[in-house]
Amino acid sequence: MTGSMKGLVKALALGLAAACSLAAISGASAEELSLKGKRIGVSAIGTDHYWDLMAFKGIQDRVKELGGEVIALDAGRKDQQQIAQLQTLIAQKPDAIIEQLGNLEVLNPWLQKIRDAGIPLFTVDTATPHAINNTTSNNYNIGAEIALQMVADMGGKGNVLVFNGFYSVPVCKIRYDQLKYVLTSFPDVKIVEPELRDVIPNTVQSAYSNVTDMLTKSPEKGSIGAVWACWDVPQIGATQAVEAAGRNEVKTYGIDGSPEVIKMVMDPKSSAGAVAAQQPYEIGKTSVDNAARYLAGQKVAPFTFVPAVLINKENAAEKGKLFLDAAEKAGVK
Repeated sequence: MTGSMKGLVKALALGLAAACSLAAISGASAEELSLKGKRIGVSAIGTDHYWDLMAFKGIQDRVKELGGEVIALDAGRKDQQQIAQLQTLIAQKPDAIIEQLGNLEVLNPWLQKIRDAGIPLFTVDTATPHAINNTTSNNYNIGAEIALQMVADMGGKGNVLVFNGFYSVPVCKIRYDQLKYVLTSFPDVKIVEPELRDVIPNTVQSAYSNVTDMLTKSPEKGSIGAVWACWDVPQIGATQAVEAAGRNEVKTYGIDGSPEVIKMVMDPKSSAGAVAAQQPYEIGKTSVDNAARYLAGQKVAPFTFVPAVLINKENAAEKGKLFLDAAEKAGVK
């Protein structure tokens, strides 16, 4: 890693750390909120992934903490099931609806119907003009940051395997676009074509198979330098494939901060190079707080960013433990 690239990554990490400190300070003086007598509908595309489960749990826990009634629906990763659930929620006329993730091309007409029905709409990780507020991480920042970390670890040159199967999901689009933007400044870093496709279900197994195939086609050490994914479940399969092939010069990168991936990054021998760790439980809770403020007549910004932290080989022992402790406290290991 060159000195300039190392300094750039370190500066971004310090910026995120400062953001976390500011968030902690502002949270300490938060106003009293209430959802007493209110019903809040919740629709999630799925909860099989750590991030999704924690955000979904954060929403429900916070609604109950504020004295509200929650109507929580999980679509099991089926677009049409989520549409049917949104129809059900509209018919029940809750005081607000919180929608979590999903395929924006499928969702947008139905999110418009929620607004047309006069129901305040809030979203988690779904950037849409129909939402009063979208609560999320700063995906522009973490998308660029994980890309810069990868480029720095590669020494500014080499070939990258990229998983790009969910470009229609807003956060994945942002992260991928940020990757491409960063790489315009590093012309010696090339994305291998065709790009790989991550899938749901069987994400880990599919990623393992895809990366194994690509490593077999490029057997020379150094022919592939890294594997990138817009979330970290494919990173698990990619890391396992790299290590099974004995290609530890290849490093893997992802975003979310699932406990399994954080543990991989914390392991000095693992090929997991870094993960941008989000706070999905806090994102879920913050979305509810925004809904409570709006229903109390307060103005709410169109988006709220909850800080994320880059966990890499240099800071994993310290930063990783904080996230693992938080996951264990929430009942997830």
